[in-house]
Amino acid sequence: MTTKELLYIEDALGHAQYFQSKCQETLGQLQDADLKTCVQQMAQKNQQIYQSFFSLL
Repeated sequence: MTTKELLYIEDALGHAQYFQSKCQETLGQLQDADLKTCVQQMAQKNQQIYQSFFSLL
């Protein structure tokens, strides 16, 4: 794997972690149950993607 490819993977994993933290932060602020459910589903899907991507390494 080239240095550029490794940097891309590192960047992608960093973005996924940032998104996860923002989902958790948003969940703490939401009052609407439907919106909370939507954000929880996005966070779960993001976690699955992160795990899949990480397992490729």
